[in-house]
Amino acid sequence: MSRRRCVLLCKDRSATLFSLPRVEHVKRQWLEFIFATIPQKYSPNLLLCSRHFTEESFKNLYEFKCGFVSRLFLKEGSVPSVHGSASSSSAPQSRPSHQTIQNRFIHFEVACQTDCPQTVSVMTQTDECPKKSVFTPLSSTTLKDAHVRSKGSQTTVACATVDTTATSTFDDIPFSSTPGKPGFRSSSLALKEEGEDIEIPTEPHDSTYNPADTIISQDSEMSFGQRSIYADSKYIVFETCLRELFSTCPICNSKSDMELHRMGTYVAFKQRCPKCMYNRKWQSQPIVGSTPMGNLLLSAATYFTGGSFIQLQKICKAMQLRICQYNTFRRHCRIYLEPAIVHKWKTEQRNIIQKLQERGKIAVSGDMRADSPGHSSKYGSYTLMDMHSNTIVDLQLVQSNEVGGSNHMEKEGLKRCLDTLESNHLEVDYIVTERHPQIQKYLRDRSMTQFYDVWHFEKGLSKKLDKLAKNKECGLLKKWRRSIRNHVYWCANSSTSGPEKVAKWTSLINHLQNVHTHDNPIFPKCAHPLTASNDQKKWFQQGSLAVHKIEHILCNKRVLKDVEKLSHHFQTSSLEAFHSLILRFTPKNVVFSFIGMLCRLFLAVLHHNENANRERATTSTGRGLYKIVLPKSKKEECIAQPIKTEPTYNFVDDLLKLLFDEVVMDPSPFVDALKTIPVPPPVE
Repeated sequence: MSRRRCVLLCKDRSATLFSLPRVEHVKRQWLEFIFATIPQKYSPNLLLCSRHFTEESFKNLYEFKCGFVSRLFLKEGSVPSVHGSASSSSAPQSRPSHQTIQNRFIHFEVACQTDCPQTVSVMTQTDECPKKSVFTPLSSTTLKDAHVRSKGSQTTVACATVDTTATSTFDDIPFSSTPGKPGFRSSSLALKEEGEDIEIPTEPHDSTYNPADTIISQDSEMSFGQRSIYADSKYIVFETCLRELFSTCPICNSKSDMELHRMGTYVAFKQRCPKCMYNRKWQSQPIVGSTPMGNLLLSAATYFTGGSFIQLQKICKAMQLRICQYNTFRRHCRIYLEPAIVHKWKTEQRNIIQKLQERGKIAVSGDMRADSPGHSSKYGSYTLMDMHSNTIVDLQLVQSNEVGGSNHMEKEGLKRCLDTLESNHLEVDYIVTERHPQIQKYLRDRSMTQFYDVWHFEKGLSKKLDKLAKNKECGLLKKWRRSIRNHVYWCANSSTSGPEKVAKWTSLINHLQNVHTHDNPIFPKCAHPLTASNDQKKWFQQGSLAVHKIEHILCNKRVLKDVEKLSHHFQTSSLEAFHSLILRFTPKNVVFSFIGMLCRLFLAVLHHNENANRERATTSTGRGLYKIVLPKSKKEECIAQPIKTEPTYNFVDDLLKLLFDEVVMDPSPFVDALKTIPVPPPVE
């Protein structure tokens, strides 16, 4: 309609156009107005604009001036009588501009719907419409050019206001009720072009205005800074409370027709008044393309925090809270979430590698974690951690059918991690691992220095000693179990060379027999003070069968070879803690796809790297806090463990920012990067 013009060549394209009426005598009067003398042939599609009619010719002129309708309607039998130009003052003007409406009257306050305002409403009668009396509450909007129905709560917390306009068709109303940034479809009255300043008019206050009601305390959650649309606060609203907002027409207070449309967490209301033809469309959240932002945000928050959408569905179903379906969640993962996670991890990995390149040679630790116990694992994730910064440098996921079985996954994972470091020109000084035979041979062939983790060595040795302690002649070994375990760590930490570690370790056999001088010149005598002991029951008898069996376990050829390579600087305890953290993102009782498992592992890496070096929690006086724990490895022995500060989740905020600022706008490059990851065929 905007391209069509009045037959009398009025240039105002914003005016309402009317076609010829069907009533014959009225139609003849229109033609006489246009041509003076009616020709024999004329076009049946002649149009006249609203500027050629007097104000008394329209039946909704008041609503049009107030901005509640976008089109004028003629009374039956109306005849054009104004011959003025486009600047004629007698004809009704076109619809007020966007800024005029915003500055004059259109301003709906939407706040709490549950509490009834405990105020006295003073009514006034407006006399702009002589045919019917419209009563409105006396407020700051009463003395304006239009009637506004104000709905609010009697609280001191400020609420955001949402501006809406009334149009003749629902499609003309913007598909959003909250202001957003460019790229989102938002309310036309809440946004202006980029770079322009939005002018907020100063409203006069009437006798009901209380300045104390507008004061916001310092503890208020209201933020006046620029916030992203996805970071806006959300609330649980009942459907009955929403229906109360649209059940009555704000113009004539008549009962309105409502139509509800729902899509997951998204809900929209279409309201139409059959009496005054007022209509509007309201929606609960912005739309990103064709996806409601609330649905995508719910899927992102669930995935990025390592939650289970199935468990979330059960919770929401119990409280009748409407959310999207699982298929929608998976579609969000494939198109938006998983590409964002891969991009975020690759970006952080490049930053970590760049910092390590400046340092020179690095010391790393590596270990594999399987998705299920035993030899039937489907996935194996190998992690490589920098020992100085306690951050994870690389993580590789291996599927069992790629290497011919789960027993070969650890070697393949280590190979991929070291290839990644080599391709980025990172030189490894030494690596700390467990005593896996395949790993030993592979690192030996690669000419790389390897040390063994003390905890893994002590764990395997303690199992053998516990089994031996069950024999009758070796029952005394139970009392020495803790001392032997401590001796392993002491040998590794107090030595600087392999032979020194072996000399200190072999001295344990003499020490168990109350002999504290040794033949090895590297460690000739025990480091503890020599004191006489009268209790002979706590020592093993020299040359007894129990000593022979203990020596066979502690000093065999393989054990001595492993003791020589125990790590004396760093251990893999942080890596084991990371493996425990993985359970929060990939529980072993849940089956994931290859990309799903990989992305959740990346989330665990992001969380670990962010909180790897947390400080210790302290009291108000600066003293450190501890807690008593009973770890399984200590065999019912309690230990005091220091408490650290609460972990942070800034990586989730970074992922949300990346998702809504970049991925949602154009997901193609992120999806293409995700497709470059090789996915092995399913396990048969």
